[in-house]
Amino acid sequence: MIDEQGPARPRAVTRRQAVGALGLAASAAAAAGAATTAAAQPTRGPASLLYPHESRTRATRDLSGLWSFQLDPKNEGEAGRWFERGLPAPRKIPVPCSWNDLFDDALNYFGTAWYETEFHLDPAWRGRRVAVRFGSAVYHARVWLNGVYLGEHLGGHLPFAFDVTGLAHDGAPNRLVVAVENELRVDRVPSSPDPKAGHFAFLEEPNTAYDFFPYCGLHRPVLLCAAPDTHLQDVTVTTGLSGNRGEVAVEFQVSGAWSGPATLTLTGGPKPVTVTAAVKAGAGVARMVVPDVRAWSPDDPFLYRLTVRLGPEGAPVDEYTLKIGVRTIAVRGSEILLNGKPVFLKGFGKHEDGAIRGKALDLPMLVRDFELLKWLGANSFRTSHYPYAEEALMLADEYGLMVIAETPGVSLIFSDPPEVIEARYKQLEMALGELIRRDRNHPCVILWSLANEPIAKPFHTADPEPPGAVETGRKFFANLFARARSLDRTRPVALVSVQGGPAEWVGQGDVICQNSYNGWYAVSGRLGDAAVALEQEVTALRARHGDKPVIYTEFGADAVAGMHSQPPAMWTEDYQADIIETYWQVLRKHPYVVGTHPWAFADFRTGQSTMRVGALNQKGVFTRDRRPKLAAHRLRSLWRST
Repeated sequence: MIDEQGPARPRAVTRRQAVGALGLAASAAAAAGAATTAAAQPTRGPASLLYPHESRTRATRDLSGLWSFQLDPKNEGEAGRWFERGLPAPRKIPVPCSWNDLFDDALNYFGTAWYETEFHLDPAWRGRRVAVRFGSAVYHARVWLNGVYLGEHLGGHLPFAFDVTGLAHDGAPNRLVVAVENELRVDRVPSSPDPKAGHFAFLEEPNTAYDFFPYCGLHRPVLLCAAPDTHLQDVTVTTGLSGNRGEVAVEFQVSGAWSGPATLTLTGGPKPVTVTAAVKAGAGVARMVVPDVRAWSPDDPFLYRLTVRLGPEGAPVDEYTLKIGVRTIAVRGSEILLNGKPVFLKGFGKHEDGAIRGKALDLPMLVRDFELLKWLGANSFRTSHYPYAEEALMLADEYGLMVIAETPGVSLIFSDPPEVIEARYKQLEMALGELIRRDRNHPCVILWSLANEPIAKPFHTADPEPPGAVETGRKFFANLFARARSLDRTRPVALVSVQGGPAEWVGQGDVICQNSYNGWYAVSGRLGDAAVALEQEVTALRARHGDKPVIYTEFGADAVAGMHSQPPAMWTEDYQADIIETYWQVLRKHPYVVGTHPWAFADFRTGQSTMRVGALNQKGVFTRDRRPKLAAHRLRSLWRST
């Protein structure tokens, strides 16, 4: 059970499981099937989850492309040993991609589907550790190689990897098979309502508790990675500033029992900075001082290159390089300080979403989005409502965009049975750990968001708030905040509430993040009343939470592109632009409001609903294909003048 003595601990993992899964249990049926197929699994060490940058000692091959694919609505693939015998009636699917918009029979299919591909090992990889790495599989993935079960991962949006050394054939084709399912269940994060419990479903088809389409599949690249037998498994970078000097602390872990010298070099400045560190018991620590440092910021997103090398320069045992930014982030009173100076966040919540590809990584679209953010004068965004692709964070580092990195904990409900809340907690704690371990080295990440719009009871229900729901949520978040702060003491932590939210939950954050829809869901269609309601709301936040900084993380209105009226009416571009400007003008009068993120950057796909014209949330200031609405031009004028 969840208590304030510490978070509930998940069960121990076996070597068969994916690194990153960390033992989160799947369904009993899946677990039983996994045990059957995994009985002969050889013993192998874990695979590193470091992003696979190439170096003199490391190589990567992208397995993305056209894979074989088959739906399995009767769940007969495992019993039929498709992982060994092949898919009986496959068709082709691109990886990465969501399957829902590709095939008419898969639009609202969330059950099991199978993927299959073949690869050959590079002869130059002989003698190296080889791993297969998945950027994201939504939602529950089970993986086989050459008929041997590798393991599973539960929860989308975060990477997992398997060491396949000795199992992948050298000189013969290797067959990689993945079974993925995205069942919409009440005990998952994010969850779907239980119709038997009478929960309100925000969307009619499919039935979810959140307002975006639950796309399924392999959404990010699948990579084959080779590294030396002795290799760097993890690198953690923290930075500081002292006058014109930068301070870089590096902790790293090494596989096996190797010990010896490590050399760390920071390049990009006028002169390289090099230090040595001893590796003992598989770990090393180093500190570097950077004279005349160029601190990372939106105005100067300067990145250094940090290389960690094991062994001598001429014959390195292993070498790993990543880009880092030297900067500090802190909360002081009502301010968020970047490099000791107050910042004001201008940007959006947004989604990984696009026609045909669904939630799959789309690099051209990603670059276009960041170009449009810069065109607007934005300096930030939130990864609503799940972790985005690693490539998005790397690009944000380059563009100087500050990021609120969010877990998949969207629309958590605390009137559900204790066992459901407990299952969600275990999964969310695991996802939080995976997120922080993955993204802690990115200078762009300035704030961890633990959840979006948690509520004591479902939206739009007449039932009273159940006794104890607020206290249950308070304990839930107390443990989650403690976990986040134990994993990263260098960044503030918050959760995002809707129209205030229970103060006992929100107030545990270092920053107060508020979603607010005056003029749309409240005092609908009345711009003047919306301004009055917002003024009362933001003043109440100050009274309730003291001098903590406040970010308005969502506000806005749906607008059908091309629809106009005078005077402005709901659903028109004119009304959307006026609502956003109303919020801007009211909030800018309050110095403790340190950020405004209109919802949303671009229109995105939802389920079918009487509330969603064309199965789209049309609160974007850009259309889904990135055409600007009137609100985009209005924001550009407001943001670029401040």
